[in-house]
Amino acid sequence: MKIAVLGGDGFCGWPTSLHLSDQGHEVHIVDNLSRRWIDTELGVQSLTPMDSIQERCRIWKDLTGQALHFHLLDLATEYERLRQWLAEEKPDAIIHFAEQRAAPYSMKTDRHKVYTVNNNVNATHNLLTAMVETGIDAHLVHLGTMGVYGYSSVGAAIPEGYLDVEIENLQGEKKGMEILYPTKPGSVYHMTKSLDQILFQFYAQNDGVRITDLHQGIVWGTHTEQTKRHEQLINRFDYDGDYGTVLNRFLIQAAIDYPLTVHGTGGQTRAFIHLQDTVRCVELALKDAPKAGDRVKIFNQMTETHRVRDLAEMVSKMTGAKIAYLPNPRKEAAENDLIVKNDGFRDLGLSPITLAEGLLDEVVEVSKKYAHRVDRSRVPCVSAWTKDIAGRIETDPEGKRLKSVS
Repeated sequence: MKIAVLGGDGFCGWPTSLHLSDQGHEVHIVDNLSRRWIDTELGVQSLTPMDSIQERCRIWKDLTGQALHFHLLDLATEYERLRQWLAEEKPDAIIHFAEQRAAPYSMKTDRHKVYTVNNNVNATHNLLTAMVETGIDAHLVHLGTMGVYGYSSVGAAIPEGYLDVEIENLQGEKKGMEILYPTKPGSVYHMTKSLDQILFQFYAQNDGVRITDLHQGIVWGTHTEQTKRHEQLINRFDYDGDYGTVLNRFLIQAAIDYPLTVHGTGGQTRAFIHLQDTVRCVELALKDAPKAGDRVKIFNQMTETHRVRDLAEMVSKMTGAKIAYLPNPRKEAAENDLIVKNDGFRDLGLSPITLAEGLLDEVVEVSKKYAHRVDRSRVPCVSAWTKDIAGRIETDPEGKRLKSVS
């Protein structure tokens, strides 16, 4: 297939591009490189050294003979170019990673909130409109998030997208119907993913666009089979308080002898998935494409759940790192349960990678190898959800003094 990977230079997009190319597909990376500009804005860099996207593509071609085609294009602001590109290239499938992906970044300031909505919602709607206008019959696979549902405890498993309910009509008769499982986004970023869902429902029912929405858990790990083939193919590794995912952050904190930062009670339960399973799930979703006229197909793309404090204790036992409990900059429940159905990918043959299988050692090795690149001042989470939450955290170089400042 000819596959367009939108946001193919990013944390999930790059290893997905390599994985699909390795499967023999013709892969086109479409990206505006905004994630690299955000690094500049925040004054932080990937823990792992990253070459330019052009150099990465060259290394892959020299190594495998498979070309990765890169196109510099901004989906949110360059609609005419996007429509023209789709009309000329006519991809068979489109993988949509082209959204600002960090909840803390989306909550930093009013400017970051506006940017996240403009970038994410416009990118998705421009893409859907361009697909309809060009008449291409491409399967759209979108990377969503489990976070659209919030993190409350309802005592029941979260289904894969849809919920069967019963309502009473005006005649007092009970009628069954299917609805989207209600969302309860916990940040502006998660809100944009909730809005994506509504856009997908409309364009699927109104225009017959074939859509799969992957509600992904928190990604951990840094290597895939393809990124390990050459040092210059290495994936990005974010450790900072805005973009670093919790388990990866714990591991880099342990590597630099920095206390593991647990916010609040650490009783927040989250869904997780290894990076290798992420790319595998995208492959499986492509093979199980819906037909025109079908409802949006929704998968819960996660493999296990853990409480944050349990992860911290596991990393502490593994590395000897100390744990620091800090005020929580997020507006969220102190404790929650999380039960998630993920039958869809298991039925398609996914054999999940779990934390118990020793891949934590791999991440620790990467963390130690590049620990000299860490800016310790960028480790704390400082983006507060509301002005009344005193959630800006400071630590001294040894991580001993912890305090909340306005």
